[in-house]
Amino acid sequence: MIFERNTMRSLFTLALSTALAFLFLVGSSATARAQILDEPPPPLPKPKPKPQPTPKDEDYEVVRVTSNLIVVPVSVTNAAGQPVLGLKIPDFRLDEEGRPQEITQMGDPEQTPLDIALLLDVSGSVDARFTFEQQAAATFLKQVLKPSDRATVFAIDEKPRFVQDLTSAERAAQMVMSIPPAKGYTAFYDTVIAAARYLEASSSSGRRKVIVVISDGDDTARILDVSNEQARGNDPKIIGKDAQLRLIDRSVAEVQRDIQRAEITFYSLNPSGQTLHLNVRTARAQEGMEKMAEATGGASFIPDKLEDLNAVFNRIGSELRSQYLLQYYSNNQSPGSNFLRIKVAVPTQPQVTVRSRQGYYPKGKAK
Repeated sequence: MIFERNTMRSLFTLALSTALAFLFLVGSSATARAQILDEPPPPLPKPKPKPQPTPKDEDYEVVRVTSNLIVVPVSVTNAAGQPVLGLKIPDFRLDEEGRPQEITQMGDPEQTPLDIALLLDVSGSVDARFTFEQQAAATFLKQVLKPSDRATVFAIDEKPRFVQDLTSAERAAQMVMSIPPAKGYTAFYDTVIAAARYLEASSSSGRRKVIVVISDGDDTARILDVSNEQARGNDPKIIGKDAQLRLIDRSVAEVQRDIQRAEITFYSLNPSGQTLHLNVRTARAQEGMEKMAEATGGASFIPDKLEDLNAVFNRIGSELRSQYLLQYYSNNQSPGSNFLRIKVAVPTQPQVTVRSRQGYYPKGKAK
């Protein structure tokens, strides 16, 4: 009896152990499967890129840019000669060779620095008023030019005389006051050409170039040169009046081309007053300076009194600070570098006076 009970207990223990072992094996297998399912799959191999053939030059589309940005300083004044302010792009009309152009933007004259060449006549014809002219010119430079502006000084002597390169207004004013007067002939046209070429070579892009001349414009050096050439070694004989006037006209045309190519605005102050009209040659010389000013958008002044020089200088300075800098892209396709004419108007205010350069010489088309 005791034996049977022991046997039954042993069988029950064996069965229980077998069941527990089975459950342990099943649970371990399920856990292993769960771990396998939770692991991310291995990354797929990346395909290797196929090598592409190097493109040939002819596969690219070549884009040629034929438009050039043109900047046109424009002075707008009322009947009293005072600047008209507050105009906007829609107020202007700009034509190139008779074709309307789209004005893309308008520059700020206060943010566009100036490079000014001041030309002071030191010849015998201005000796009596030379000191006052010096003082007026020096004051103009110090009052008008800002720290970002630069000035250079030329003396109109028997030959162009370079006095001071582009520098501060204060330094240029000192150089003006240090120039001594002279008693010789006047190389007016050659000095303007020298100043124009100097500004063109030394001024960087984005700066406005201006020439301000204090002179009667009467060039006696060229007349003497022509007379000496015609004399062929004999005593020089001054050429006749008609020949002198033709020489002035040819010289004005030559100088005008140079200042237009350099994109310079030309201003002149003739301190001779109304006495210049007493002489045919000096009157023609003044007309020549007026042509150069008109062609470049500048102005030519004849003060009634020497004391009015300061007022004229102030007017020039005010004008330079209030110009409208119109900008447009020219689509002109004409070959070569022929002079292209510009015309600017303000149709919204027909009573105002508008001055701008009459045209420009293309610098070359970008490719």
